[in-house]
Amino acid sequence: MSDFNRSAGVSRIGGAAERTTAVIDAGLRSYMLHIYNYMVLGLAITGFAALGIYMLSVTGDAASAARSATGATVALKNGQFLTPLGYALFVSWLKWAVILAPLALVFVISFGIERLRPAMAQMLFWLFAALIGVSLASIFLVYTQTSIVRVFFITAASFGALSLWGYTTQRDLTGMGSFLIMGLFGVIIASLVNLFFQSSMLQFLVSVVGVLVFAGLTAWDTQRLKNEYIYGSLDGETAERSAIMGALSLYLNFINLFTLLLQLLGQREE
Repeated sequence: MSDFNRSAGVSRIGGAAERTTAVIDAGLRSYMLHIYNYMVLGLAITGFAALGIYMLSVTGDAASAARSATGATVALKNGQFLTPLGYALFVSWLKWAVILAPLALVFVISFGIERLRPAMAQMLFWLFAALIGVSLASIFLVYTQTSIVRVFFITAASFGALSLWGYTTQRDLTGMGSFLIMGLFGVIIASLVNLFFQSSMLQFLVSVVGVLVFAGLTAWDTQRLKNEYIYGSLDGETAERSAIMGALSLYLNFINLFTLLLQLLGQREE
């Protein structure tokens, strides 16, 4: 009888453990899907903002084109001209505001997330995605639309594979974090240096190393977000804030992978 009771006890414990694991797995899938939904919506906002700003920034009508300080129209290739909006965003001093505004906003979100209500954090994330779109509109002036679409799908496939590997691998990627962060700082410093030297070779090396760094960060961030849910006891507003920050991390990895791959694989306008 005692053996039967012990067996029954073990069975109940095992059943409870299986049910607990099933609940965690279901919650984890829901949490990660929430993050990916935020990220994809952010990318959609960025894409529409970039395309919309580009369409408003170019014109085929010389009469409505922007004028330079000498009074000449600001001409592009293929018989197109910059509109006053395009001139302001891509040529005038305002271009620096366009470049720096997303950087300022990401610091606001990152360092103020604990004090922000989830609804406000969401709005700031959407605003950040739109500002990134405005700053990326210039790629349509540099690269052919066909190559932009091609590189986007290459990026999406690579990102999906890397994120899936980070989610499913049994290997602990924690140790990669410090190495990848150092690599990220190296890429940033080299990019700033190349603003002065304008070296095509240095730019190529920065792009190659940058792709490797952000590829690693995609897998590392995915595993980090998974572990935060399993071991972090996330719920309520805390889980929502964590999902927004997770989406921001993955979004930045995707955008940086895309721009770096575009520099390597994109076909420039002739």
